[in-house]
Amino acid sequence: MRLYEISKRDIQKTVELPDIAEKEGEKMIAIKNFQDRFSGFPLKVVYKKIQDELFVITAYPLKKKMWR
Repeated sequence: MRLYEISKRDIQKTVELPDIAEKEGEKMIAIKNFQDRFSGFPLKVVYKKIQDELFVITAYPLKKKMWR
């Protein structure tokens, strides 16, 4: 997360209020657009929820401003 300067708050906002949320097998994918962060690119967070615990697998800004 240091590489892209992604904060815990950015990840929380993305997971709690995503613009797009998808499920791929056991993993959840949340995407949120931050206009003032990451050069305007959306943030993608891949995570897994086990019982009441949330495990972030990876988080990174997408390379395109438009996503599926």
